[in-house]
Amino acid sequence: MKKLFLYIFIIGSVFAADATLDIVKTIQKTPRIEVGYVNSGDYITAKRIYKILMGDLNVSGHFEPIDGSIYNKNSVDFAPYQDKKIELVAIIQVTKDGGKIKASLLLYDINSSKLQINKTYQITDIALYPFAAHKMAIDINQYINAPAIDWMNRYLVYSKYTTSGAADIVLSDYTLSYNQTIVTGGLNIFPKWADSAQKEIYYTKYLKRPTIIKYNIYSGATEAIVESDGMAAVSDVSQDGSKALITLAPKQQADIYLYQVKSKQLTQLTKYSGIDVSGYFIKNETEMVFVSDRSGYANIYSKKLDIDAPVEQVVYHGKNNNSVSSFGDYVVYSSRETDNEFGANTFNIYLISTKSDYIRRLTAVGNNQMPRFSKDGSSVMFLKHTPDQTAIGVIRLDYNKSYLFPLNKSNIQSFDW
Repeated sequence: MKKLFLYIFIIGSVFAADATLDIVKTIQKTPRIEVGYVNSGDYITAKRIYKILMGDLNVSGHFEPIDGSIYNKNSVDFAPYQDKKIELVAIIQVTKDGGKIKASLLLYDINSSKLQINKTYQITDIALYPFAAHKMAIDINQYINAPAIDWMNRYLVYSKYTTSGAADIVLSDYTLSYNQTIVTGGLNIFPKWADSAQKEIYYTKYLKRPTIIKYNIYSGATEAIVESDGMAAVSDVSQDGSKALITLAPKQQADIYLYQVKSKQLTQLTKYSGIDVSGYFIKNETEMVFVSDRSGYANIYSKKLDIDAPVEQVVYHGKNNNSVSSFGDYVVYSSRETDNEFGANTFNIYLISTKSDYIRRLTAVGNNQMPRFSKDGSSVMFLKHTPDQTAIGVIRLDYNKSYLFPLNKSNIQSFDW
């Protein structure tokens, strides 16, 4: 089975001078997988997991998921599936043992007529059931040797407005099926993961002055990092968590600073009479991209991590390029493409490489803002507004596909994943 569905990737220009995130794939076959759940035990939770697993497998781009719905038993007859040219069957069952909830995954390889995965996932809190589905998807994906989708099991952290002048910090999964408020009281905005293990976040709390707080999501421990008379926000954190790029406005003028976590040292990186915000590391964390109004409107610039280093313009199109994120040498940004004084404007998200003039548009309709790379750089999450709905979007860069997860009346201020 693993040999039959081995994914062979030809990475044409990723490591060349004109690098982009385009990957040309030669795939022997995309496996058809039927997914269902056993109609016994805690079948309600099993059904919820099954629905999310179906979505995960679809979003991965590596499977053709087929609805198997309800099974009366957790075993299969192989011949009927072979006739239907179904290669894999995944069956979910959830049981409760005292206060413990156990979700089981059985994965049958129809071609080899064998049970290949028999795994149980402990659910410590029923609300965390979406992560059981994400872990199942990761294990099934690993079985066929497809490119990793571990990002599915990471937390999303976001700030949402609750009332005028108030916002909470919330933990979620990428589908928004799980939501847990972790910070309340007052205005709490600009959450940013402080470490790759997702144990701590930075966020900005409005006290007497805007103050950047470091918060442990497990212990609840808090630490005040720095405050500013004007804006104060952490925009990016290095891979090892040892340094961060922070926007501060101690004299009402926003500039970008480098913060050394261990020594707590702040080094000013920009000194401009206008606005410099939202710094993101690039080029092995030796440089940064950021948003500035040096062109008379918001645009994307880059410079080395030194206050005296020259500033270079990165983007040469669009009327307002006001949101940016990076992964290695790649940059995504949101660009305004209309100039409607009295109505809604169109914002689209673009992908560029800092090593070439390549530009790739990732969205086409609506107001698309706040692009954020996944930890592995394979996907981009963004906030989408249309006249009909507001949603979190996920763009799978290698597959030119995007997926939307509607927000239920949540007004998101910012997010990180």
